[in-house]
Amino acid sequence: MSDLAALLHRVARLEAESACRACLSDYMDICDRLDANTDLEALAALFTEGAVWGGAGARYAADFGQHHGRAAIVDWLAQFCTTPPHFAMNAHFLSSESLTHRDEGVTGRWLMLQTPRFADGQNFVMAARLVIDFKKENEAWRMHRFSTENLYARAVSDWNQPVQIPSPTGSVHD
Repeated sequence: MSDLAALLHRVARLEAESACRACLSDYMDICDRLDANTDLEALAALFTEGAVWGGAGARYAADFGQHHGRAAIVDWLAQFCTTPPHFAMNAHFLSSESLTHRDEGVTGRWLMLQTPRFADGQNFVMAARLVIDFKKENEAWRMHRFSTENLYARAVSDWNQPVQIPSPTGSVHD
């Protein structure tokens, strides 16, 4: 392989990684704001036509099941797009990223922390392991297999407390 070909190959890999990260970031952004006005077409565009979204491990396999095909995934996620929103507040945090290139695409692994407040007032802290296969379809990197496995979940008190935020001087306004 010539130096130019090797360089172009490396650039293509980096661009693929960046596109996969952007795809997952867009997905999490949509999931953080699910409501009756959610753009389900934008959500659908993040998955390949033959994608599979599934819970892994005993807890999430039972809670979430498996959804085969872009339409089935979007139909399942649409049940969370209600008025009032199922999630009064939702935030996903991703860490410990690892991306591996394969002949058929890119596989990403992340640890995810989720801090939802549900419409019924319950608050949770949840952690999961994500394994996501990405494939290029119609010139865009999309999720082809999404797997989420629960590490822990527990109810917590209200996230947004009307308390003074601690600072070394005693006031954040000093």
